[in-house]
Amino acid sequence: MTTQDRAPESGTAGIPGKPTSASRTTLSHIMTASDTNLLGTVHGGVIMKLVDDVAGAVAGRHSGGPAVTASMDEMAFLEPVRVGDLVHVQAQCNWTGRSSMEVGVRVMAERWNESTPAVQVGSAYLVFAAVDEEGKPRPVPPVLPETEKDRRRYQEAQIRRTHRLARRRAIKELRMNRAAEGLED
Repeated sequence: MTTQDRAPESGTAGIPGKPTSASRTTLSHIMTASDTNLLGTVHGGVIMKLVDDVAGAVAGRHSGGPAVTASMDEMAFLEPVRVGDLVHVQAQCNWTGRSSMEVGVRVMAERWNESTPAVQVGSAYLVFAAVDEEGKPRPVPPVLPETEKDRRRYQEAQIRRTHRLARRRAIKELRMNRAAEGLED
């Protein structure tokens, strides 16, 4: 592991780091008929709201205050969720920047009345920005990975961040070039 792959012990303002376990959170919810789509399975938007809710709780806990959703990189639906499923949405802070945090979320489902193991039905990565009372970015404590799995998640989060920034730059450049050619949308 290189120095670049390790989480720092203290952040930009000398803020002490927090271990991943300090903000790890699970939200559980039984799916009902009011959660269904036209196909009779649970609507993806219902799952996405649960994902955003638990990720927001993790970001707020990790940062010690308000945090807002900046982006959702990826939301993968792996299996349908049905009425009567007990859904567990598990999240943790994978990576931190100066004021931003990546939160990884895993969505598990099990039948409410069976003793079979829960299966993974979805996953997502969200980026949150910690904000102060005026809505301006505020510094966050660095995340301190505790396990080998946490270190892998930290490294993968750095890769996703690099890709997010490169994609943003490429789109901005394309739009500037199109505008310079008189091809504004």
